[in-house]
Amino acid sequence: MSQAAVFKQLHADPQILVLPNAWDAASAALMEDAGAKAVATSSAAVAWAHGYADGDLLPVPTLLAAIGEIARVLKVPLTADIEGGYSDDLATLAETIKGVVGAGAVGINLEDGGRDPDLHARKIEAVRKAAGAELFVNARTDVYLRGLAEGDAALAETLRRAELYRAAGADGIFVPGPTDEALLGTLARDIALPLNVMGRGGAPSAERLQALGVRRLSSATAPFRAAYAALGRVISDFLASGDSSALAQAGQGLPDLNKRFR
Repeated sequence: MSQAAVFKQLHADPQILVLPNAWDAASAALMEDAGAKAVATSSAAVAWAHGYADGDLLPVPTLLAAIGEIARVLKVPLTADIEGGYSDDLATLAETIKGVVGAGAVGINLEDGGRDPDLHARKIEAVRKAAGAELFVNARTDVYLRGLAEGDAALAETLRRAELYRAAGADGIFVPGPTDEALLGTLARDIALPLNVMGRGGAPSAERLQALGVRRLSSATAPFRAAYAALGRVISDFLASGDSSALAQAGQGLPDLNKRFR
């Protein structure tokens, strides 16, 4: 079975897909070795790791190089977060998608952000035409995350966009933001594609999300933030005291990285 087929099947399996988001080859390898069935990139984390702010600012060649570096060290499927596609020009987007697939990704996240949902649907159609049926297109809608509507209007708009994106060729729908169980259950029931949600403080457990009908749980930027915060603490201590014991202790238990990579 191809990596693309494996990744699609993970969304159909009875167990929810718990998907960690990496930012480079080393973080992705750690996630795979910890037991991840697939690995995603976080567009924000990849951008930060390369010295760019999140928000379509990462140069596409840098993105493609990062995807290729990550794919090279993985045996499990890789899906890439490509923000809004880094262009509203459909021909340019199609070329980017060909590069993403060529670099080794078998899935993408494509977000509407604050853009016109009809444009986003056209982007999904362009992606599908460029990549064919194998690429898993996870269409993200930011109605809740950006506060584009509230209450019943937010639900109605999210469901409208989900159907629009499904008709355009999406394989899954990503709705970051909600943590309320009743709302998540409604979204999972009324969206005709596998529902992906974002892990965040106060969110239900993976087990509970699975019971609600959610098919995929993404860690988003949390792993990068956790690693960055941990590094900041030990480096601050090292700079303040000159004592390297905390640094040495923090690195204990790691595998032989030279043996992990090739």
